[in-house]
Amino acid sequence: MTLRVLVTDEIDPEGLQLLQAQPELRVDEVPTLPKQELLARIGEYDAIVGRSATRISEEVLRAAKRLKVVGRAGVGVDNIALDAATALGIAVINAPAGNTVAVAELFFGVMIGLLRHLPHATQSMRDGSWDRSQLLGSELKGRTLGIVGVGRIGSEIAARAQAFCMEVVGFDPYIADDRFRALRVRRAATLDALLEEADIVTVHTPLNEETKGLIGRREIALMRAGGIVANLARGGIVDDQALMAALESGHLRGAALDVYQSEPLAPDHPIRQVPNVVLTPHIGASTAEAQRNVAVDVCRAVRDALLHGELSRSINIASVSLGDGRWREVQPAMLVAQRAAMVTRAILADQGLRAVRRLSVRCGSALVDAGDLLLSSAAVGVLQGVVETDRLNLINARTLAEARGLELSVSESIGAPFGLEVALSGGMQELAVAGSAAPDSTPRLTRIGSFHVDVTPRQTLIVLTNNDVPGVIGRVGTLLGDAAVNIAEYHQARLAQGGEALAAISVDGGAGPDIRRKLLALPDVLTATVVRFEA
Repeated sequence: MTLRVLVTDEIDPEGLQLLQAQPELRVDEVPTLPKQELLARIGEYDAIVGRSATRISEEVLRAAKRLKVVGRAGVGVDNIALDAATALGIAVINAPAGNTVAVAELFFGVMIGLLRHLPHATQSMRDGSWDRSQLLGSELKGRTLGIVGVGRIGSEIAARAQAFCMEVVGFDPYIADDRFRALRVRRAATLDALLEEADIVTVHTPLNEETKGLIGRREIALMRAGGIVANLARGGIVDDQALMAALESGHLRGAALDVYQSEPLAPDHPIRQVPNVVLTPHIGASTAEAQRNVAVDVCRAVRDALLHGELSRSINIASVSLGDGRWREVQPAMLVAQRAAMVTRAILADQGLRAVRRLSVRCGSALVDAGDLLLSSAAVGVLQGVVETDRLNLINARTLAEARGLELSVSESIGAPFGLEVALSGGMQELAVAGSAAPDSTPRLTRIGSFHVDVTPRQTLIVLTNNDVPGVIGRVGTLLGDAAVNIAEYHQARLAQGGEALAAISVDGGAGPDIRRKLLALPDVLTATVVRFEA
């Protein structure tokens, strides 16, 4: 089946080639579309790749009945309705690393321009003046640079600041101490502490509810007199009105802005008239190298998501911290989590449980970093065939599960490093199914309830309990043979001789709807559950 990809907003040709080279993909490259035209066309596509000019609103996403992936050739995704995409099971992929160097270099460009009055010097020369005596500047050396957000870009700026012999202090509650030490950045305990000692403050965080207005009137007042503020991240992190007031009062010496709360910046915006500000029109990523890098990164990720289900680069999935190689390594564990959940849910349903209230996943030490992803996989298994959507997947499973009132949890177990357990409960009923999934190994189910088994969950799994008496296995095998159901594996387990036993039977293909009824009619068979896995 051919998958269609809409590419807009002038994506670099080198990235496009990665998509166009795939015979399974049909790529349509168009200019930035008006909203109504995009709404009319988006229903034909499986993916859209663009930059910041195209707004992917909730309305657009709901009109995109086939859409699987949204690719953003850049870092920010504030032009994409991320929550709506997640709820609809649409992967959102960006390119967070491709423009790192471009933004870091621009920071030093505008900062030196500000400190050395380069915009004024250039304009005065064009005007025929020679204002050398009025252009006494300052150096970066010896100044304290405060970096708010010590991620990719913040880290690159820190490295370059040290080359300028600057003192570097950083604030980022999501970065470990070891990372600060490796970067030779002194950690500020609080944002206020950073502001109080920095000569220059630069912000490099995403724009969200936590960071909107992060640097406002109170924060700017904490800075030293004569300080400088730079925002090359996202408009709205720094309060523009508070910034202008501090510049006009003389509390701040200057500012450098590449982003604004509303873009493009209005021609009559008052900040354009403030003399001690370097303004650039959101060009942080505007280098040939950066545009090529982000295009290649996002197009490769979109291609792999469409053709191979590779979602490690999706920002609205719990596996965002997993690299490509690690994603492949945990594929067996994801399969075990999903199928163990399906088995657990089916058995509990046959026992009369109608409403699952809790889903928990426990994983071995080698799978802890993928715990959230395994929980998403288990949620898919719980909801498969239950929710009315054809877009149930790793992206929206947890959102859908929580919307149905399920309590979700994930924790580390003390068992085998590559072992995991999925437990479901509701009311007074609870059941756990465990499995094992080392990289490049065959996924196995190793325990169902209290019974230890060893079986591969292939196409269909039959789980039955019976009295531990002679003849049961033979009667079950004969019944399945007469029904033309081929047994791949048959594992019988018991807790004590003569008590209750459990059989986990992996069979090829399907098992007809009457198989369970016939199994339950056999002597000494107590319960029977038939679980058909998706191909």
